[in-house]
Amino acid sequence: MSKSYNVAVVGCDTLVGEAVLNLLEERAVPVAMVHAVALEGGGRVAFKGKQLKVAPLADFDFSQAQLAFFCADDAVAEAYVAKATAAGCVVIDDSPCFRLEDEVPLVVPEVNPEALAGYAKQKLVANPGTNATLLTTVLKPLQQAAGIAHVDVVALQAVSGKDKAGVEELARQATAMFNLKTIENSVFDKQIAFNLLPQIGAILDDGSTREEAKLAWEAARILGQDDLPLNATCVRVPVFYGHALVLHVETQRDLSLDEAQALLQAAPGVTLMTEREYPTAVSEAAGNDTVFVGRLRRDQTRPRGLDLWVVADNIRKGAALNSIQIAEYLLKDYLG
Repeated sequence: MSKSYNVAVVGCDTLVGEAVLNLLEERAVPVAMVHAVALEGGGRVAFKGKQLKVAPLADFDFSQAQLAFFCADDAVAEAYVAKATAAGCVVIDDSPCFRLEDEVPLVVPEVNPEALAGYAKQKLVANPGTNATLLTTVLKPLQQAAGIAHVDVVALQAVSGKDKAGVEELARQATAMFNLKTIENSVFDKQIAFNLLPQIGAILDDGSTREEAKLAWEAARILGQDDLPLNATCVRVPVFYGHALVLHVETQRDLSLDEAQALLQAAPGVTLMTEREYPTAVSEAAGNDTVFVGRLRRDQTRPRGLDLWVVADNIRKGAALNSIQIAEYLLKDYLG
C-alpha cells in the first residue's frame, strides 16, 4: 500500500464519522488528502494536528476522492451514494441502505473478506450493523469447526446507536431524574434513563422488529448460511457506548468446552476472557478494537449447546473499525 489516496468522510460530524477520522490517523492508512463532508457543512474537524474545513454534502465533488466512507443515515446514503460511485469513487457505506442487496458485498473482514471481490459491480461495499458484526465474528470459528444448528441471541444496544442525539437524551434524562425534573422523550419512544426498551424499530407482521429481522438477514449473508436458524430479541439499554450479546449457540457437531475455548482464543478480532473474568461495556469494550467474549460455558439443558457473553464498542469496533478494515483490504488487494 505504497500509493496514497484521497478520501472523503461523509458524516464527519457523526459519532461514527469522528471515529473513522481517528482510526484513519491511528492505523496509518495511506491517505494523501482527507475531505471532511457533512450534510450542512461549515465548521472544522481535527485530523493529524490540522483543522479540516467541513464541506457541505450537496456541493461536494466526489471526483476529488478515490474512496468515501459514508457514516450517515439511510436517507443520505440513498441520495448520495450513487452520485459518489458515478464520479468514480469507491464507497463503504455504514447505513442499512444497501446491506441486503445481492450485488453489494456485506463484509466483516475477519469473517468473509473474500466477498470484497464483488465490490467492483457497483463500486460499493456495505458495512453490517454492529450486532451482526459482533455475532458473526464470534460464530465464524464455531461454524467452521462444527457447523451452526441454532442461535438464540438477546442484543443489548447502547444509546449511541442513535448517534449523538441518543447519548444526549440519556444524559439529559438522567440529570433530570437526579434533579427531580420532568423527563422528556424525543429520540426514544419511552424514557431510556434507568429503563430498558424491548423494541427497536418497527414491528413486523410476525411480531418481531425490523432490527431483529435485520440481524438475522445480515448474519445469514455474512456467514454464507442462508438457512441460519437465528432467533433474536433487540433491547435498547441505558448505556452510552458498548453493545452486548447474550448468546446461545447450538452446533451441528459436539464441541468440548476446551475446543470452543481454543477456537475463540485463536479467532481474529476476538479476545476471550477466562478464569471467571468477564468483560463489560465500560471496563473493557469502550474505546477498544476487539470483540470481547466471556462467560463461556456449556448449556446444561441442550446437547451441543454453548452459552456466551459478547461485548464490544458499537461505534469503534462495530462500525468505524470495520469500515477501516474493509478499506485496508480494498487498498491492499484490489485498488493498490
